[in-house]
Amino acid sequence: MIPTVISARRPAPRLVSAAALAALLTVAGCSGHGAGGGGGSRSGADPSASAGGDGRSGAAGSALRTLDSLAVKRSGTKDGYARDRFGSAWADTDGNGCGTRDDILKRDLRGTAFRDAKHCVVVSGTLPKDPYTGKSLHYERGRSTVDIDHVVALSDAWQTGARQWAGRKRVALANDPLNLIAVEASANRSKSDGDAGDWLPSYAGYRCTYVARQVAVKKKYGLWVTRAEKDAMAKVLNSCPRQALPSGGTPTEAPARFTAK
Repeated sequence: MIPTVISARRPAPRLVSAAALAALLTVAGCSGHGAGGGGGSRSGADPSASAGGDGRSGAAGSALRTLDSLAVKRSGTKDGYARDRFGSAWADTDGNGCGTRDDILKRDLRGTAFRDAKHCVVVSGTLPKDPYTGKSLHYERGRSTVDIDHVVALSDAWQTGARQWAGRKRVALANDPLNLIAVEASANRSKSDGDAGDWLPSYAGYRCTYVARQVAVKKKYGLWVTRAEKDAMAKVLNSCPRQALPSGGTPTEAPARFTAK
């Protein structure tokens, strides 16, 4: 930018040559083209956004941009799928001494109470805003008002690549906090093993976050999407093209002590 000089007395205006004016505009960044000439962005365009492979746009690092990098294939067979193909339920893959289910309850609930001195076994708490319905829920151990959902259902993962994996990778997916959230039990059961083409949360305010999380999990583990699934994901993410891609979680291979069939 050109610094503004404030003076008590304003000098009389002077004529500026065309050459000087052009130089001035270039320094100020007001030229219609980038430094390389004709191929630059229009003034005011977001430099972090660019078109995706199918004409959509999304900011760098966004879920929408990442969606375009996922492989698109037909859904594979469900033959051979069983929950134990992903190891024992809620295995302590991070080695903190607590089961994965209780780890997620501790992360997502508020006002939690525990059965043990290690603070591993959650007996009660509140889910302030259920991601799938938007409702506040009270959790009490032994009553199924709150479930832990696999954002990418294990059956869906089986049909989109996990069938070919080594057992330790399946165990990792089943216990990765990136792929797990506490939700209303009935909504979770309504979802079953559906992908984004089959089911979305009734609470529309969470849909962008939900789909972004599915994209992140599929990207992290190298799972593919079906055409219908990708179209449904894109429809959601086009309404929030800057939705960030979540990251983190545990490694994509569980420790050697964990096995699956």
